[in-house]
Amino acid sequence: MSFAIDVDILLYASDAGCAEHAKARVFIERCAAGSEVICLAWPTLMGYLRMATHPAIFAHPLSHEDAARNVDALLALPQVRAIGEDEGYWPLYRRLAAELPVRGNLVPDAHLAALLRQHGIKTIYTRDRDFHKFRGLDVRDPIE
Repeated sequence: MSFAIDVDILLYASDAGCAEHAKARVFIERCAAGSEVICLAWPTLMGYLRMATHPAIFAHPLSHEDAARNVDALLALPQVRAIGEDEGYWPLYRRLAAELPVRGNLVPDAHLAALLRQHGIKTIYTRDRDFHKFRGLDVRDPIE
């Protein structure tokens, strides 16, 4: 069994100033201590680096080096797999995007949903309710 973690959960776990921090951090720590395969998409990891270092998003943004060390720590876990687009991704994305009106802020979510579908990952931990729009995804909120 495997699952994915969305960028919002990684950000909450890193931002001590947000209300979701404690629960997100405990969730990430439990995942790190577990044996289930955790899939982190490259767009998720790059989004984490972009947002965790952005002063308009974090009151006290991380330095790029600190954020990169967080990514290093995740990727060093034996049960973590970094996933990206493989051959045939674009037709899969096009089919998924044809299922609903994908535009604007839904584009990166559709990107990730198609990536997960390509890798056979059905579960994503996120607070982003937009993922409920994608057929076949089991969307779970680890903060609730």
